[in-house]
Amino acid sequence: MTTTTTMTVVGPLWGTPQHRLPNRCRPGQRLADSGRARPWQTPSFPVIFLVLLLLLDLAMPSPAHHHTLDLEYDLRTLLYEGLYVPRKTLARHLSRTKRLTHKQSQTVGLNFTWPARKVVATEGEVLLGGLMMVHERHHDIVCGPIMPQGGVQAVEAMLYTLDFINDQEDFIPGVRIGTHILDDCDKDTYGLEQAVDFIKGSISNIDDGEYKCRDGSSPQVRNKVISGVVGAASSVTSIQVANLLRLFKIPQVSFFSTSPELSNKQRFEYFSRTIPSDHYQVKAMVEIVKKLGWSYISIIYEESNYGIKAFEELEGLLAYNNICIAVKEKLVKDSGVADEGAYDLTVQRLMQKQRARGVIIFGSDQEVAGVMRAVRRNNATGSFTWIGSDGWSARSLVSSGNEPEVEGTLSVQPQANPVRGFDRYFLGLTVENNRRNPWFVEYWEDHFKCRYPNSSRTPYNGAYNRTCTGEEKLTNKNTQFEAQLQFVSDAVMSFGYAFRDMHQKLCRGGKGLCDEMQPIDGEQLLSYLRKVMFTGLSGDRFKFDQQGDGPARYNIIHFKQISPGVYSWVTVGQYVEGLLKLNMSAIQFKLDDPSPPSSVCSLPCYIGQAKKYVEGESCCWHCFNCSTYQIVSPVDPTRCINCDWGTLPSIDHLHCNQIPEVYIRPDSWWAIGAMLFSSLGVVMTGVVVWVFFSHHDTPVVRASGRELSYVLLSGVFLCYAITFVFVLKPSAVVCGVQRFGLGFCFAVVYSALLTKTNRISRIFNAGKRTAKRPSFISPRSQLCICFCTVSIQVVITGVWWVVSPPRAIHHYLVREDNFLVCAASINASYMIAFAYPIGLIIVCTIYAVLTRKIPEAFNESKYIGFTMYTTCIIWLAFVPIYFSTANNVELRITTTSVTISLSATVALACLFTPKLYIILLHPERNVRQSMMPAAKYSAIKNNLSSSSQRVDSGTQSEVIFPLDYELHEKLRTMGCASHPRSSSGTQTCPASCCLPDHRCGATLTLAPSPATPATNGPLQDVPDVQL
Repeated sequence: MTTTTTMTVVGPLWGTPQHRLPNRCRPGQRLADSGRARPWQTPSFPVIFLVLLLLLDLAMPSPAHHHTLDLEYDLRTLLYEGLYVPRKTLARHLSRTKRLTHKQSQTVGLNFTWPARKVVATEGEVLLGGLMMVHERHHDIVCGPIMPQGGVQAVEAMLYTLDFINDQEDFIPGVRIGTHILDDCDKDTYGLEQAVDFIKGSISNIDDGEYKCRDGSSPQVRNKVISGVVGAASSVTSIQVANLLRLFKIPQVSFFSTSPELSNKQRFEYFSRTIPSDHYQVKAMVEIVKKLGWSYISIIYEESNYGIKAFEELEGLLAYNNICIAVKEKLVKDSGVADEGAYDLTVQRLMQKQRARGVIIFGSDQEVAGVMRAVRRNNATGSFTWIGSDGWSARSLVSSGNEPEVEGTLSVQPQANPVRGFDRYFLGLTVENNRRNPWFVEYWEDHFKCRYPNSSRTPYNGAYNRTCTGEEKLTNKNTQFEAQLQFVSDAVMSFGYAFRDMHQKLCRGGKGLCDEMQPIDGEQLLSYLRKVMFTGLSGDRFKFDQQGDGPARYNIIHFKQISPGVYSWVTVGQYVEGLLKLNMSAIQFKLDDPSPPSSVCSLPCYIGQAKKYVEGESCCWHCFNCSTYQIVSPVDPTRCINCDWGTLPSIDHLHCNQIPEVYIRPDSWWAIGAMLFSSLGVVMTGVVVWVFFSHHDTPVVRASGRELSYVLLSGVFLCYAITFVFVLKPSAVVCGVQRFGLGFCFAVVYSALLTKTNRISRIFNAGKRTAKRPSFISPRSQLCICFCTVSIQVVITGVWWVVSPPRAIHHYLVREDNFLVCAASINASYMIAFAYPIGLIIVCTIYAVLTRKIPEAFNESKYIGFTMYTTCIIWLAFVPIYFSTANNVELRITTTSVTISLSATVALACLFTPKLYIILLHPERNVRQSMMPAAKYSAIKNNLSSSSQRVDSGTQSEVIFPLDYELHEKLRTMGCASHPRSSSGTQTCPASCCLPDHRCGATLTLAPSPATPATNGPLQDVPDVQL
């Protein structure tokens, strides 16, 4: 079904030749819809759009705001573009518009329209929109004074670049790029109003295939379609405009908008920019702060998307780098224009934190200029060093007249080179030869401070009393150029190359626009735009990154006094790909003091000091000393923590150093003395063993009980050897050997002695009661008894190992000590090893006491008793010494080792010296006769030997009373025992009874003894005696 829409023409269009009547049928024809309707072609859309315009108008109720968007013109245009609006609704709205305009004009007290609606319009088959910050903001009226650098120069840079493209006839054959440039007055709401111009052509752009006139012919289409937009300058305006242009798929390329928010392509799909994001600028600023060694700074940022987003990133990066913010001040921007008092208050707050001399300012030139004037008014000149953003640095609006206040500033500027030929072009402009720029007259008047003849009235040129002659001329001396015009030129060039690539692809190089480019599809254009790569008029290569942003390249510029009274911005470094290069020698913060000022709240604490933070200040603190054995906590600089035992603080009190391990080393004097004593004992023990082994079958050795003697000597050797274990570096193995050796060596020595004394006691006592030989007195039995008693010590040591495994530990007597010792040596644990040997000593001593009255021939027990008495004295002295040396581990270990060696020496000297005396010095006594007591065998001696030999009591340890039994048994076996003994105890042997090597028929006198058993009792061999 076909629907028709009635068109109502209200009147002629106001504007430039670019405003044409779109989609009009010939006279007498009506436009018919050939199919589906577009959203904006439904009957309800004009009403909705009108409401949006009304809301846009009501959203700015400030009396200073003039209704600059000509709503009468816009509504008429909407009607011409095929939108139906009832006449009564239109009349009511227009009347209201006229009333608002009249009221607002009265409020500001102006008798002329301001701002006057002006536009730079040039012809072309393809149109580029432009949204420039030609005027400053103002708190009383919408548009303030003319912006000479970022405003008029940016407009001229765009026109200059378009001229360069259009002058190349083969760039896009048969196609010129026209322009439609508007002024946003650095105000986001006003810029959004202006941007409505850019979407009108898109709304009226109706496909001819969908609409036919009544006679079937196609409508005459004369469109004003904006294919792309260059601008805006400020981030907040770009965000507002980007939201609008996105709805109509119109690509937008900004040249000065740096807010990181605009890199979000989910929100701003059709937005691109030739300048890098502030994300990288913020990083460069933080790197400068770190380079200067500042840790306590203030931040001033403007109340806009540009300032707020930058502040949020700055805050995070500064915190990450442990740089504190002393003062955070927000400058009014979006909500209006601040008065001088607000700037004074900002400076006064900065002055309250005098240690924070470094200040980052993220704002626009107009706001920063107000700050510098406040610095001068509050006598704070030279009190601060500024780190500036690209929004105000190198702008004459800030530095002109405020040179002493701005001096020393370091600023981050996107890397830009001059546009080739632009300075010559701009300096050649005059009012007469530059009629296409309607704002150039204002610029001329502002620059030369004169009133141009027949110029329109503005709120600012009324103060000029001089009339411009037209002979004025722009020169390098009286003109300061915007440093970042490259980004304006690159934005225009990017559209130019995108149009060219699109034309080559769709129109295949033909002249003019082909049907595929009428109208230009915004989505297609965006894809070509993001892929462009070219060398711009600045000589730099350009291409968009993945986020549609310009390359992150920055210059670090510095405002310094070249000579007294002469100031200049100079380049002192670069920030490229995250790397800062800063020429510190070229930086001069003050002419008389070029060194960078300090901007720290508190100086670092001295070595060994911790911090106590001032309440509410994260970078201000007081310092206090840590104690001798404390360090500053590595995780919390406000706390001192104790070093562990075995460690001491380093010189800087930042970490604990391990104290070198101390243990008894073989080269220490304690060890040398103990080892010397033990070595002597080992040598003496070896000598005794050698002598006994060499005289193995002699009566003295045999009579001493060879088996137990060797066991005893082994124990003595182990006592000496244990000293060498004590001087080894403690470890689990060494400590285990010490535990085992301490008790085992004593157990061997005193088990052998106990076996000896027990055997003597049993034989002596048995002789009193019976003639039967006692059991377990043979050598094998004695060895078994000795083994069993030693095994008890082994079992005790084994249980001790299981319950408390041996280990080496660090022992700390005082904080400066770190002894490496066996765990058992620092307490009474070694008493476990000594407990059983002490029991053996006590039992041996008791036996020694019991056998002390044995007759002379059996007095080896006296030497054993002397050994035990001396040992008891040594150990009674050792126990208190052991416990009293708990605080001196070296002395305790040395005392223990010497005590063990001394006990071994006593046993060696008392028990073996008499035997060595006979064997080595009196070998004539080492015969069997010497084994017989003279008192009992005087008859044998008188009859069998011509020389009287006295039996040495020292050889009778084993030749005790059983010798009578031995002799009697020998005689009995030879037939002599049957002869009766006389009452006097004498017995005469017949001639047939001959003892070896003696005369036969000798008369033996067997004196009765208290221990002599009956002669007819059973006698057994005593192996120690050979007759």
